[in-house]
Amino acid sequence: GRIKIEKRWYNNGMKIFIGTDHAGYVLKEKLVSSLKAAGDEVIDKGAFGYDEHDDYPDFVIPVAEGVSKDSNHAKGIILGATGQGEAITANKFPHVRAVVYYGKSHSVVDDEADVIVRSREHNDANILSLGARFITEGDAIKAVKLFLYTPFTNEERHLRRIKKIEQIAQNNR
Repeated sequence: GRIKIEKRWYNNGMKIFIGTDHAGYVLKEKLVSSLKAAGDEVIDKGAFGYDEHDDYPDFVIPVAEGVSKDSNHAKGIILGATGQGEAITANKFPHVRAVVYYGKSHSVVDDEADVIVRSREHNDANILSLGARFITEGDAIKAVKLFLYTPFTNEERHLRRIKKIEQIAQNNR
């Protein structure tokens, strides 16, 4: 069935970091406006203008740093042409679990947003990476809201798996 997005459990102390290069600039500006209109605290890490020669790590790194330092109260939204390089960059930081979303697909999944729901419920994903050249503005806004308002289940099996992932970073320092 359809997933209802309800704000009743929503942590009002959450900070939302957002960043993109030129490929997602226009979409980022619309997302920032939408989030602020909903009363969310948005920390915009750029780009602050369209520059086709900019580099996505310059905007993704500050988002990932913000989420990494406050992973219990912060979420991140990053955008790029595909979202893949952005997610790879973000996932280099401790306590960051970035996932990529392209929008509606032609899969056999019950709901087109199931990937977002599962990434939150099972993986406690804290950064959503959007492929700006593959997603509509409307789908991006819905995806961001679903990402922000879907809680982690805190089930033992998921906590155990996340702990194993976190251990990788500890072992490779």
